Amino acid sequence: MVLKCIAVDDEPLALKLVETFIAQTPFLELAASCDNAVEAMSLIREKQPDLVFLDINMPNLTGMELARLLQEHQGPTPKIVFTTAYNHYAIEGYKVNAVDYLLKPFSYEEFLRAANKVLQIAEEASNQYQSIATDDEFFFLKVEYQWVRISFKDVLYIESLKDYVKVHLVDSQKTVLSLISLKALEEKLPSAKFMRIHRSFIVSLDKINAITKNSVLIGKTEITVGEQYKEAFKIIVDRWLK
Repeated sequence: MVLKCIAVDDEPLALKLVETFIAQTPFLELAASCDNAVEAMSLIREKQPDLVFLDINMPNLTGMELARLLQEHQGPTPKIVFTTAYNHYAIEGYKVNAVDYLLKPFSYEEFLRAANKVLQIAEEASNQYQSIATDDEFFFLKVEYQWVRISFKDVLYIESLKDYVKVHLVDSQKTVLSLISLKALEEKLPSAKFMRIHRSFIVSLDKINAITKNSVLIGKTEITVGEQYKEAFKIIVDRWLK
């Protein structure tokens, strides 16, 4: 996997260093670089990078302000690694979901560690939701004393109820209750069709009617995207919106 990058810094030497580090990292590709956040915003829309190495202290529009604007944007947004000479921005950086925070002057080892974090996030999401070739279009659940066949296309979402799961079906009058953990059932489902977005919910991807920043709507049911699932879910949404 190769991550497309943009480097942004108003200091020429600092910008050149990041460009050099990107060039010597096999899984990074420099798509563009610039010396201000206003131009960076335009480049991000044009190039749609996976990762932005972003300086914070810049005139007119700071890197932190750009990160907030990107967070509000409904379309695809890249991962951010901040680069700055001031350590008091660290907490604020994580508030805008920055993957990492590099304090100048930083070494290539520190740079590579941050880049690897982004790569790991991208690879985990790709592996987790990669299509799984299968001829089966159904699964079986044990309900009381019998095994019930359920078609993937009939499932809206699956809800965890302590030791049980409740499968909500397209026919709103029907649900299936089975003594099984959500994790165990998740392993039975093709990741191309289903996604766990909350500790208590798995959703059928093709049944999602609408998406907000922190939830999905399936029919009239709104389901919150849990904090630990947001990164992976965002990658899927970004693919849909490209």
